[in-house]
Amino acid sequence: MDMRRVLSTEKSRIRAILLLKFESLIIFAIVLYLLIAPFVSDVSAPAALSAEIIFAIVASVGLWFSAVGFEKKRSFGRAPAVLANLIALGVSYYMISGNFLLIGIPLALLAVITLISAALGYSE
Repeated sequence: MDMRRVLSTEKSRIRAILLLKFESLIIFAIVLYLLIAPFVSDVSAPAALSAEIIFAIVASVGLWFSAVGFEKKRSFGRAPAVLANLIALGVSYYMISGNFLLIGIPLALLAVITLISAALGYSE
């Protein structure tokens, strides 16, 4: 496998588009879960739940627009994509250190691959 071809700008750009849209859909699925959760369980902090839902919607839309930026070969998508995946790496670190490996390790792998793809997927 030729690493230059795998890490080429165009391949990284296409990979970043797909991964950012995938991350956006995952976060949107979490929003749907958070919207349904109050109907099946008791919510002890509705204000916190509302804030989480709003934050997740903003994150999902932001990642989708980052992917659109990569599709249009514009630079406005790269910085949010890199920042979001650096945050995801931090979250995965705390999940792994809390022995929640089933989510922490896949999140870390997804964040690293997307981070590298976003960083290498744009050139002027």
